[in-house]
Amino acid sequence: MRTFTIIFSALVLGTSGMKAQTVATFESLSLASADTFYVNYSSSGSDVGFNNGLAHFPCVYDTSWGGFWSYGFVYSDRTDSVTSGYTNQYSAKTAIGYGGSAKYAIAYGTSNRVLLQGAATDHPVSGVYVTNSTYAYNSMRDGDAFARKFHNGDWFKLSVQGYHGGTLQPTIVSTYLADFLFPDTTMNYILKNWQWLNLASLGPVDSLDFTLSSTDNGTYGMNTPAYFCIDNFTTDESANLSVGNTAVAPVAKVYPNPALNTLYVDVADNNVQLVALLDMAGNVIRTYNASLSHLEINTATLPAGIYVLQMTGSGGIATVKFVKQ
Repeated sequence: MRTFTIIFSALVLGTSGMKAQTVATFESLSLASADTFYVNYSSSGSDVGFNNGLAHFPCVYDTSWGGFWSYGFVYSDRTDSVTSGYTNQYSAKTAIGYGGSAKYAIAYGTSNRVLLQGAATDHPVSGVYVTNSTYAYNSMRDGDAFARKFHNGDWFKLSVQGYHGGTLQPTIVSTYLADFLFPDTTMNYILKNWQWLNLASLGPVDSLDFTLSSTDNGTYGMNTPAYFCIDNFTTDESANLSVGNTAVAPVAKVYPNPALNTLYVDVADNNVQLVALLDMAGNVIRTYNASLSHLEINTATLPAGIYVLQMTGSGGIATVKFVKQ
């Protein structure tokens, strides 16, 4: 059983003042033709990345051996969600961007860094939508010449950590791109839709490091193809946030996750007024008065599955998913 604490801050509750957000959708970036991807061999071995929204997405190509993508981000509008293997490394498993948009970005490499620009620098990043590439998804589903087919106990994880003032900050936000750790194996999954990854709890940052890890590793590192896709990278240029090492306060601590009989909620923001328990269809199962800073939620009678805990306050709504075993 996995038992761990989640600190989250989906929206910073109780924050006053105007907020400005900028979304990198990649839609304004040009491509040479339809159903293709960004290529730039103009400076082999150097960053030839691109800017969108208020962020720079590095990219490095190498002209040797006929030319190849070394690491970093590219943007794409490819729609091949079927073909397996390395030749289809520029496609998302969704076959389309978030919300039906044409373009999205793909990252290659076990560690890639996004640099904030302009007004977004030294402010939080609200979050980003993530999903698997077709190459990585099919490899985990079927196995290939380099990686094994995923089985019980396997996982593929994306972790994000911020830099502020050039210093790596301690908070890490992680999500599973594939999770085969559930006691009920019918709940095992490989992500194939766009999923929001909330990054507000990382606080003010000037860049973000995206790191991939997997249970399938060999002599030369990770065997699982080191790819993931992103869309709608959203920065938050809040006017009333000071520049410095001030962290964005978490809304609550929720544990254990997965839960069996009891889920504990330590409310950290006194502006939270209501806590609601929802199923994945959005139906409210129970509500709780958040006047108490510590809640004990009886989960013993809930059917096994995934649920959402929603907190409402004067500054917005914060949510987190948890698993009932």
